[in-house]
Amino acid sequence: LGNADACDAFQAFSLFVKAKEVPAASPCPGGGQAVRWRCCRQAFEELPGIHRHVALHHSGDVGQQAGLSAEPAEAGASPAGGPAPAGSATRPRGHSCSNPEISWALPDTSHVSHEDLTSQVGEVLLYYCYCEVKDPEKLCAWQKALCQHLHLTGKVRVASEGINGTVGGSKVATNLYIEVMLSQPLFKNILCQKDFKSSAGGAHCFPDLRVGVFKEIVPMGIDPKIVSYKETGIHLSPQEFHREVEQYLSQASQGQSDTILLDCRNFYESKIGHFQGCLAPDIRKFSYFPSYVDENLELFKDKRVLMYCTGGIRCERGSAYLRSKAVCREVYQLKGGIHKYLEEFPDGFYRGKLFVFDDRYAICSNEDIISACRYCGVLWDQYKLCSSQHCRQLVLTCPSCCSKGLTACCPVCQEKELKVASRALGQTLKEECECTRRRPRVPIEHISQRMLDTGK
Repeated sequence: LGNADACDAFQAFSLFVKAKEVPAASPCPGGGQAVRWRCCRQAFEELPGIHRHVALHHSGDVGQQAGLSAEPAEAGASPAGGPAPAGSATRPRGHSCSNPEISWALPDTSHVSHEDLTSQVGEVLLYYCYCEVKDPEKLCAWQKALCQHLHLTGKVRVASEGINGTVGGSKVATNLYIEVMLSQPLFKNILCQKDFKSSAGGAHCFPDLRVGVFKEIVPMGIDPKIVSYKETGIHLSPQEFHREVEQYLSQASQGQSDTILLDCRNFYESKIGHFQGCLAPDIRKFSYFPSYVDENLELFKDKRVLMYCTGGIRCERGSAYLRSKAVCREVYQLKGGIHKYLEEFPDGFYRGKLFVFDDRYAICSNEDIISACRYCGVLWDQYKLCSSQHCRQLVLTCPSCCSKGLTACCPVCQEKELKVASRALGQTLKEECECTRRRPRVPIEHISQRMLDTGK
């Protein structure tokens, strides 16, 4: 599996089944003698090969020899963001319980054809799981091996507070991925089938696979020990959230609402799709959200706040931060995010496209277009990367404007692109675009205007 933990596991396994290290037929490129490993009547010339074989066929033996055996999850543990009882909202308080070890097991794919496993027709999975991880590096190594084994691409963030992933592959591969994730002792009785949000796509939706260890599984910029996922807001099911939004819009139209419908995403996400009557902060990164709350505390004073984001994960930490300020009457959040809401209410109160962080940029559930071309103002909501190499931000530019060469995020950037193109070829450095630099990092909201704006 390519790390020290895997090597330790393999060494323990070698003692158990006496896997042999024998000279290979050909010498090493550097002149030394190469080695290969033999187990189960198979020869392996590279460490990743024998590691994968051990994880796939002898994980139980490895666990016993290396002390990696899984402890059973504590009875009665509730899922992170698991379904609430009918008609009730829930606030998960974390999952420290027995903190079981990580299993190295990989799924058996011998019964699956290579074509089915690598098919371009598939889906993209979005999920997260907050739980205490004692060894993030070990979880990261297993997760990388699992994704490679199933030919999945995408991004997976691992931290001591849990895991957050979005991966794409064939339907066979994603089904196997879910199976293994649900059987992983670390996530058992915490993660459930409903926690995986799927949409049409595949491995082609991502340029590669990136798995890494981070301090946070969603980058808010606040130490998880200071603001914990265990202090999150009250989770509302899509049905409960729908009823709340319906009531909010009815009251807001009369200027009588005591509720704020808060979009926790970035401005380029809410620009192409959002809930009617929402407050969508004009921020470029989620790490700006805490500052946004700090600068607009008066806005939230004595209010009921309904929060939402793409899949629910940003609301977990975002609601915890808002609650830590002790100014709101109560903080609620949409369980499963917009993804789950659109499954139940494709023609509900969310209008426009849903932005996603892969090469698709957006997925749709209704025919509404709520955004416009950057240059001519015609209705348009399909993002492209800014054509200027020094910038590469997202831009909404319609086919007509593209054909005229208007392909940058703003006129200043367009002019820079022409200057760069006229020079000799060379490396260009990424810099912040003029249109972004002029945008306030943390906007100050005007309460009266926002509260009365229920349709745009």
